[in-house]
Amino acid sequence: MRFLHLLGLAFAATPISAWKYFHEPGGSLELGHYDARYFNETVSYDDHLPALRYLIRSYLKTLREHNVETWIAHGSLLGWWWNGQIMPWDYDLDVQVSSSTLFWLGDNMNRTEHEYTYEENGKSKTKHYLLDVNPFHSQLTRGNGHNIIDARWIDMSNGMFIDITGVAERDPVQSPGIWSCRNNHRYKTTDLYPMRYTEFEGVPTMVPYNFERILIDEYSVNALVTTEWLG
Repeated sequence: MRFLHLLGLAFAATPISAWKYFHEPGGSLELGHYDARYFNETVSYDDHLPALRYLIRSYLKTLREHNVETWIAHGSLLGWWWNGQIMPWDYDLDVQVSSSTLFWLGDNMNRTEHEYTYEENGKSKTKHYLLDVNPFHSQLTRGNGHNIIDARWIDMSNGMFIDITGVAERDPVQSPGIWSCRNNHRYKTTDLYPMRYTEFEGVPTMVPYNFERILIDEYSVNALVTTEWLG
């Protein structure tokens, strides 16, 4: 009932007045990558990359089991381009879905919890994840910028998450064939589709058809040739 109330408020609010749905502890770049509801303390350096790996593996496995189309994006796509893995300095992960898929997730899987079992040091372990869809995901414009993330896949043990954004053909009359998210990343239909099947962190996934053009547009050609990180 609480979510239905939130959903009603979301549709009533304008993009400019909308309150922020997802909250982070804040105060530093690192703390901006935890969901405040499940955050207790920062994950140690040694445990951070494994936690990200379990996040993406569990997400891709779960959505594949539900026949949901999703693909890796932004820094995660760049990591895939270099070595099929997460970059060692990444704080979080990014994936995308179509707007129609996002509506389906909101209608059918929102606020669902999922178990993921894996082996570590010869022992079987289980983690729990939450798929949480932002009730403001249906708004087409960026608005005040508080809700550019449409959904999250959240590690319920520590608050780490995957950002999920929906891409839509937002102005098919004036800009046909141009897809974008609410953070103003723009793509041509022919750059996205048909998707390519591949692997990321050892599990099946998809990437956009013209992934090199997308990466160059977002990060410049240097991101595909520079072998040293100056972070």
